Amino acid sequence: MMRICCALTVVWLAASSAAAADAPVVRLHAAGSLRAAMTDMAKAYTELYGTRVEAVFGGSGGLQERLANGEPGDVFASADMGNPQALTRIGKSGPTVMFARNRLCALVRPGLKVTTETLLTTMLEPSVKIGTSTPKYDPAGDYAWELFKKADLLRPGSRATLEAKAVKIGNVPGSLAIPASVTNAVAWLFQEKRADIFLSYCTSAPAAESAGITILSLPPALQVEARYGLTILTSANKEAAGQFALYILSPAGQEILAQHGFTAPLLP
Repeated sequence: MMRICCALTVVWLAASSAAAADAPVVRLHAAGSLRAAMTDMAKAYTELYGTRVEAVFGGSGGLQERLANGEPGDVFASADMGNPQALTRIGKSGPTVMFARNRLCALVRPGLKVTTETLLTTMLEPSVKIGTSTPKYDPAGDYAWELFKKADLLRPGSRATLEAKAVKIGNVPGSLAIPASVTNAVAWLFQEKRADIFLSYCTSAPAAESAGITILSLPPALQVEARYGLTILTSANKEAAGQFALYILSPAGQEILAQHGFTAPLLP
């Protein structure tokens, strides 16, 4: 009897392993700013439908390049509309849908006296260092450059000054690499005196405030909106990818995004 039980156990474990291997998996490529929201999204979706979501996070420009070069994936959630649309143009993905909005804010190091009203004046001071993400690699950098253009309309010459002094972070050529051991890049930049103000998404507020960093809204004339795009790759497992994409667009998925500070355009 013991031998029979052991044999049945082995058969059951083998069957369970095979079933797990055959279970549908969604390969998600998502912007780094979506990490917390999409981690919760994936957990909720798996609990409801049993489909695992394997996520890769990073700069949307870098992810788009990897997908364009053939890296396997199912769903691409980008921090802009341009990167997923670029995949559409080369036949790598279907249409792009806007699924969330974000805004740019100024993260200010502890001790620096600045308000929303004095932000531009402070950023233009020669002694004040400005940090941004790397344009093209990460849309947050592109949005910061859009802010610089708006600043030029208020004070001619501002764009050139801000672009010249910007410290770009990211693990790409021409940018400042953040050590792999660092868990809060902005706090590290401030501690290392590499930046005094960092332009980032407003959804970064919880992590920033926990490090004693001040979050400032931009003045109306400098405000920049980020539109997030969602697309399904043409090489995807269409059924699993489509169902997960629909969940992101559903009221339940949109509510998760809203809980993480994003503007969820599809909520009732």
